Amino acid sequence: MITYKKLTKIASRFISKATVLKYGFNLSPMYRRTSAKVVYISEDFLKIKIKLPFSYKNANYVNTIFDGSMFSAVDPFPMTQLMNLIGDDYVVWDKAAEIFFRRPAKEDLYAEFIYTEEELVDIKQKADEQDEFEIIKTTKLTNKDKSIVYCEVRKRVYIANKAFFKEKQQIRKNKKNK
Repeated sequence: MITYKKLTKIASRFISKATVLKYGFNLSPMYRRTSAKVVYISEDFLKIKIKLPFSYKNANYVNTIFDGSMFSAVDPFPMTQLMNLIGDDYVVWDKAAEIFFRRPAKEDLYAEFIYTEEELVDIKQKADEQDEFEIIKTTKLTNKDKSIVYCEVRKRVYIANKAFFKEKQQIRKNKKNK
């Protein structure tokens, strides 16, 4: 089975990876069902912007944006963005999530996902020194001018040095087979 990661790698030979991922997310059935749309990915991948329009597709029983749509709209980005930023020498996985609803939303919502160069240096350094650790990335869904926060999502992301992770998996496998 061909994965989204493999498709991205192949398509990136012909157009920028940021463009591939922007359109890849927007066309993938998995993300389209959220009713959100990726509106921007910077060429260096440090910034991603999404829009979750309020529509009949995501309106709940009381005619506000369904909370599942809010979570689904932001769910994939902290992990996939980081994977693409730090490269194949590291393992990145979603570990947990918390969602905090601040108020019902009856308008389009927006979110930004940002990593800084300093953050990436720190992440790589920690993974190399500690082998594995976790970070928490917080995303806020807001109105267009960011004056109202409707929802906050905190994602716990696991990061490991790939060599350490493979060794850890092998040890588990050996214990299981005994």
